[in-house]
Amino acid sequence: MYYYLYISYMSLTERDARSGSQLFNRIPVLRAERSLSRQDLAKALDISYQTVGYLERGEFNPSLELAFRISEFFGLPIEAIFSRAAFKPMSTEVYAHRRAVAEGEQR
Repeated sequence: MYYYLYISYMSLTERDARSGSQLFNRIPVLRAERSLSRQDLAKALDISYQTVGYLERGEFNPSLELAFRISEFFGLPIEAIFSRAAFKPMSTEVYAHRRAVAEGEQR
């Protein structure tokens, strides 16, 4: 039975990857910034720590309800946590923002 579940799971993951329905997320970064373990986050969200791992690795897309709970927990809009396209590195986004602010101040 476990073999069947594994094959079914892998088939779903491969299908998601081919169809482009995978969601990218910043959960590992947000969790690290707050010094939270997977178990800490899981307990706060009332899910298993394994689910947190699946989410972080992109092996599981959250339900809309879970995405809202994650958003509320971190105090960020959903689009800051999840994206259909890969996120740029945080350093790139931060420095681009600082550069834009500095250029705006110089005008």
